[in-house]
Amino acid sequence: MPDLRAVGLGVGAWTGALLVLVLPGRVALVAVLVVVAGAGLLVVRRTLAAAWLGPVAALAAVAGVAALQQTLVATSPLAVLAEDGAIVTLRMEITSDVRVVAGQYGDLQVARADVTHVEGRGSAWELDAPVVVMAGEDWPRPELGTTLVTTARLVPADDDVAALVRPTGDPRVVGEPDVWWDAAAAVRRSVRASVAGRDADARELVPALVVGDDGGLDEALADDFRTTGLTHLLAVSGTNLTLVVGFVIILARWVGVRGRWLHVLAALGIAGFVLTARAEPSVVRAAAMGTVALVGMGANGRSRGTRCLGVAVLGLLLVSPSLAVSAGFALSALATGGILLLAPVWRDALVRWTPRWVAEAVSVPLAAQVACTPVVAALSGQVSLVAVAANLLAAPAVAPATVLGLAGGLLGLVWAPLGVLVAAPAAWSAGWIISVARWGADVPTAAVDWGTSPVALVVLTALCVLSVPLAPRLLRRPGTTLACTGLLVAVMLVRPPSPGWPPDGWVLAMCDVGQGDGLVLRAGPRSGVVVDAGPDPALMDACLDRLRITDVPLVVLTHFHADHVDGVAGVYDDRRVGAVESTWLLEPEDGVRSVEDAAGGDPGVAAYGETRSFGAVTLQAVWPEPGGGAGDAGESGPNNASVVLVAEVEGIRILLTGDVEPSAQRSLARDLPGLRVDVLKVPHHGSRHQDLDWLTSLGARVALVSVGADNDYGHPAPDLLAALTAAGSRVWRTDLSGDVGVVVREGGVGVVGRG
Repeated sequence: MPDLRAVGLGVGAWTGALLVLVLPGRVALVAVLVVVAGAGLLVVRRTLAAAWLGPVAALAAVAGVAALQQTLVATSPLAVLAEDGAIVTLRMEITSDVRVVAGQYGDLQVARADVTHVEGRGSAWELDAPVVVMAGEDWPRPELGTTLVTTARLVPADDDVAALVRPTGDPRVVGEPDVWWDAAAAVRRSVRASVAGRDADARELVPALVVGDDGGLDEALADDFRTTGLTHLLAVSGTNLTLVVGFVIILARWVGVRGRWLHVLAALGIAGFVLTARAEPSVVRAAAMGTVALVGMGANGRSRGTRCLGVAVLGLLLVSPSLAVSAGFALSALATGGILLLAPVWRDALVRWTPRWVAEAVSVPLAAQVACTPVVAALSGQVSLVAVAANLLAAPAVAPATVLGLAGGLLGLVWAPLGVLVAAPAAWSAGWIISVARWGADVPTAAVDWGTSPVALVVLTALCVLSVPLAPRLLRRPGTTLACTGLLVAVMLVRPPSPGWPPDGWVLAMCDVGQGDGLVLRAGPRSGVVVDAGPDPALMDACLDRLRITDVPLVVLTHFHADHVDGVAGVYDDRRVGAVESTWLLEPEDGVRSVEDAAGGDPGVAAYGETRSFGAVTLQAVWPEPGGGAGDAGESGPNNASVVLVAEVEGIRILLTGDVEPSAQRSLARDLPGLRVDVLKVPHHGSRHQDLDWLTSLGARVALVSVGADNDYGHPAPDLLAALTAAGSRVWRTDLSGDVGVVVREGGVGVVGRG
């Protein structure tokens, strides 16, 4: 029987951290005092056993640590200087690998660091404060463990760090990484080298499985992993450590190691894993949960494992309270708890009529999935229906892919050909996992949209809690188990239509693809012309599915920025696709490559001035002129070279503007005097940089803004919205309305939002 008091330690610690991190300071203090005082009173009255004061003490301890850390960060000299936007000189050690992320004005290099010395505003301080470094793409990329000195502008941070650091000059290296970081980097490079000759997806998945190095994984494949509930394989997790250290222990026993030396070897294996995967908070969290899993595999594993889980959660939160609001921490802790607390009960129910190995294979992923479902839904807005089956099918390949991938990397350090030979089965195993992810994602109803509202998440959580006592009753009988499984399969194989979608008489749909553009002009039943494809293949594919589009005679990509082209692979998913056209300016190169990979060749150039018809759609490209569109200084060349289309569908006249900026808009006003349209797709997601005179002169009754919720660009600009509204346009936005459909209503224009 599991010791729930030990689990209570973890729950108490987690609650204490959340109280401080989520509630305002004084409210959090009052809440903690009320809980502690209330528990003490219950113990005095003997309503609550004194042993349950442990969780209350854990709550108070972690709350105190969290409050102390918040105070230290808030009062750090870095935080004070950041409020003034000061330019300072910093000495800092890089504590994470550099990640490249897309910024508004180009790629950014992002890494965490610890600042030990800062000079600015005539003073100097010795300190130890965490920061996030955000440097331009041309800044030299430092290795983890490097100590450097640089000048930088400090910016206030909202995270658990003292400031954001924006370097203003090249860094000066004053300390190279320690030898263990060099050794870890060598292992990571060797793992990649051992599978370098394999299929492109397999050679990226193996490093992800071994050490969480998923930087080169194809985004479309990553989406398939998310849809099928296999995302945990792409990040450093407790599973990685359990497999690696478990294999080391088995090997040690085979060669005769016994007793305490096995514990020493396991500890060394855990330390080596943490160093190789990078000693970041997520890796330390994964190591802790992996250790819990190892304990749970031993004698009396369920009882010892739950005690270890409670202590691990308490220890992690005492060291880093900010983990309490980390999705990765929540998923790891809940999955481990589900496997320890639920899986044995459900396994015992299944054992009544199935072999034990089948019962264990089904109960473990089922328990983990049920425990994690509310958090996954909060992050993605979806509930995966194929996750259990996908994890069940992928499970046999995870161990060989992970263990042999690491073994190939280690042996490759000695002799590269041997590493390639040993890692070959790892690549084959990765290929199987990839096939499972793609198969699962292709199931008609692989996941259902659930929503992220508080009510939706409370209902889902209640259903998951209800399944805890209900599942054993269903699983112990073959009839009910097979009936439920058959019902689930039937639901997955039939794609349910979106109620009331697409709306009757629709002529244009603006897809909710986040911060990007994805539009569809209705060419006929199940046929549409696609203009831009957003940043995410899964979102674009889902929108086309909702519109029931199976034939795409033409794809026009207005320009090659990621938020317009990275989702183009989703257009090709189970559809017939004709020509693909874009602008003459082949920049940026990454976007061009994305289109070439998806289309299987170079895109054509939209024919300037030519009028063409595709079913019910009539199109004319009115911008850019061949070789034109550079724009004014300070404007984006690719934006100004966007293909601009005038379309007509069922008598509705539509202007699709890509991301053209003010100078290009002024040129269009000059080239197309007197242009009038019914529907305007507002340029550049409603950026404030517009030629308002031209936009308001178009006479559009409907203005569409394709924009991501909570984006950090300030889109759409309030002044732009006010000007369009004053000119008589009704403004519709994807961040507020989801998919937006323009429809013909009694000879006029109507609009229907799906959100």
